[in-house]
Amino acid sequence: MSLVVRPMTLEETAFVIDYFHGATPEHLELMGVDPTRIPDKLSWRERFARDLALPAEQRASFATIWLDGGAPFGFSTLSHIRFGEQANMHLHIVDADRRKSGFGVHCVRQSMAIYFQALKLKRLLCEPNAFNTAPNRTVQKAGFRYVKTYWTVPGPLNFHQAVTRWVYEP
Repeated sequence: MSLVVRPMTLEETAFVIDYFHGATPEHLELMGVDPTRIPDKLSWRERFARDLALPAEQRASFATIWLDGGAPFGFSTLSHIRFGEQANMHLHIVDADRRKSGFGVHCVRQSMAIYFQALKLKRLLCEPNAFNTAPNRTVQKAGFRYVKTYWTVPGPLNFHQAVTRWVYEP
């Protein structure tokens, strides 16, 4: 096992785009994603390109890629970034064979370190679908503290759902 977590490059954003476009309806539902809200591949890549061309303090998003032996198996993204304050973290293990392996906790912690350093954050929030136990357990094991469970539309790809809010404040 040779895990590497680092900021994602523009070329690697295809991994994110392909993950969502190739996910089954059942998996999208578990994540709280409305398939009708997933952007087409070209416009999504262009959005990534515009964002990655900006300095970190001006970005709307930030992402890390998770590699094992040089091959990507997961990633994390940030949204709702308030530079120097806080952001919302999302996490995905794309390779189903690597889920429930403990890799997620390690990669989340490494992603957190990158995010805090690059964006000068004071806190990190994570709000996975309340019924998706894997990311809820992962962020808890990574050191996040439970805040509450409530109903919301957490992001532009999501439908109205119950989410569990977790916070990490070093």
